[in-house]
Amino acid sequence: MAKLNIVLFEPEIPANTGNIGRTCVATGTRLHLIEPLGFRLNEKSIKRAGMDYWEHLDVTRYLDFDDFLEKNPGAKIYMATTKAKKCYTEVQYESDCYLMFGKESAGIPEEILLEYQETAVRIPMMENTRSLNLSNSVAIMLYEALRQNQFSQMELEGHLTRYEWK
Repeated sequence: MAKLNIVLFEPEIPANTGNIGRTCVATGTRLHLIEPLGFRLNEKSIKRAGMDYWEHLDVTRYLDFDDFLEKNPGAKIYMATTKAKKCYTEVQYESDCYLMFGKESAGIPEEILLEYQETAVRIPMMENTRSLNLSNSVAIMLYEALRQNQFSQMELEGHLTRYEWK
């Protein structure tokens, strides 16, 4: 079964990574963390943001970007960056692609972006806005990729606890 993948390049804020981990569990998405991390994975803030979902997370750590590439040969990687020319809704996401996001303070290094300029995408924002919160950006792009893939394997209908829908 194909799975979407979220890649965090050197994430710095544990609460963001915890939130993203929770989103990954809720969507059946793999999480890839490229070191160095700006925190330890056993920090309370990660567990608090990820709640009790963290133990169910499909997560892999890598020493650096080269290690990530070596262990994921042929990966179709979409680079999320405020510097891209193309909007994130202008591409067709494969069911097993990788959505990569940079660290909160600096994004993805430009030397990496240059190698992936055809798959670099941005989320539109108002002028003079530096960036969105990392976990929000991940959710926006991930759900677009999920929508394009018909929310494969996901529950599409909610249920009331004490009542029934008419």
